[in-house]
Amino acid sequence: MNITEAKLKNIFKCSKGKKIAIIGDVMLDKYVYGTISRISPEAPVPVIDVDKTEYKLGGAANVANNIKALEAEPILIGVIGNDYDSKHYLDVMKMLKLSTIGILNDTTRPTTAKTRVIAHAQHVLRVDSEIKENISSSSRKKILSFFKKNIGSFEAVILQDYNKGVLTPELIKEIILISRKNKKPVYVDPKFHNFFEYKDVTVFKPNRKETSDILAMKIDGEDSVKQAGRQLIDKLNCEYLVLTRGEKGMMLFDKEKDKTVILNIPTKARKVADVSGAGDTVISTIAVMLAGGANMIEAVMLANQAAGIVCEEVGIIPIYKQALMDSYK
Repeated sequence: MNITEAKLKNIFKCSKGKKIAIIGDVMLDKYVYGTISRISPEAPVPVIDVDKTEYKLGGAANVANNIKALEAEPILIGVIGNDYDSKHYLDVMKMLKLSTIGILNDTTRPTTAKTRVIAHAQHVLRVDSEIKENISSSSRKKILSFFKKNIGSFEAVILQDYNKGVLTPELIKEIILISRKNKKPVYVDPKFHNFFEYKDVTVFKPNRKETSDILAMKIDGEDSVKQAGRQLIDKLNCEYLVLTRGEKGMMLFDKEKDKTVILNIPTKARKVADVSGAGDTVISTIAVMLAGGANMIEAVMLANQAAGIVCEEVGIIPIYKQALMDSYK
């Protein structure tokens, strides 16, 4: 199926400004750049002289950033702490013109932050600040209240799970139930712990490793991918399954068509520099393209194209509308 530039323009025209809710684990990515000039006299470790520090959005917040870059309107719903990192996190959201209306403060938890120390273009160290336990009942109720109040304005709902505690089994079930009652599609990017909690959703998008781990099976050739995909649809009853396969592209399954593969496409990257954040790009692009009137096959093809574009760049960057448009000229 060919997607013309005119078709893509129309999709973007129809999706522009539509609200897409993203519920999940938000993170602050900190990058500390410096140089190593000596070994510490206190311990046999290098001393980093810091040149600069950069702050970026990670986790579900990166999905929101992707949706914003594609010119739809993300409403991010998540939890941060009341700490130094939360200030930087909110500052970055405001700088990117992302709505903070759905971000809750929880004084009992730190803001999830990942600090990467980079010296002489080498990744030297990563320090994580986080609590992985489930959010409190109070925070869950606040998220649910905000979601119920605003469900009518959402075009679609993305559940973005990084196993950091926001998407509890109870919250997942409640969000899916409310979305289905209000006829809102639900798109899921899962992680291991809650994998089989995401039943009856519209699109379920695991990667090959997650699928292999959860099914305890080796996934290599296309036959094993097809077998795994059909097993997941049986267990989850999702309408569509998009199984991402890294450098081998994606495979799309349709429940209504007897769980058959209706699309099998290779990756579009011409030179892979960094695969970080590609999964976020895929789920974001699928959501925005479907909001703009694309069918499922078109949405997955465009998401594959978008993933190829961002993989050509170093670091976690969003897919911009213009970059995707230019790739079809």
